[in-house]
Amino acid sequence: MRTSTKTLKKMRISLALLTVALVAGVLGACGSQPTSASEINTAVVSRFIEEFKNNANPGIVDELFTPGFVHHLPDPRLPAGKEGLKLVGQSIVGGFPDVNVTVEDLLSEGDKVIERTTARGTHTGEFNGIPPTGTAVTWTEIHIYRLEDGKIAEMWSEINLLGLLTQLGAIPAP
Repeated sequence: MRTSTKTLKKMRISLALLTVALVAGVLGACGSQPTSASEINTAVVSRFIEEFKNNANPGIVDELFTPGFVHHLPDPRLPAGKEGLKLVGQSIVGGFPDVNVTVEDLLSEGDKVIERTTARGTHTGEFNGIPPTGTAVTWTEIHIYRLEDGKIAEMWSEINLLGLLTQLGAIPAP
């Protein structure tokens, strides 16, 4: 029996909600709630990862990012601020509709959160001018977020686009 992508996403959301409820219950039973800036910031970034990257929800950017958000994405074609980030998300989801991100590390200190993730998807739509290949690909990402008052104010990103483009055949393999 084959499970649809929509059903899998619903199951993943349900599992995420159950996990949050269980963690909240355990923390509540212990009398401990995330109160430090680092804990709050980590929760905000975790929510962004799940909603934006795994559930293709660009609207979360307006909720979780400051009005003056600055991205440091190394693509001069992107507009500044939140709109540039939304375009990146649209490009990824357009090329890899089944994209799923696994968090490998999530570290927080003060107003900064560092995310190291592995993304997986199947190239079934155009990506950066490359027609669909049907290739299952994996790439890694590292992002540093700076938060202000519980919202993401700035983001630096390093994405293994060379590895991704090589897997898609757009760049010859060594």
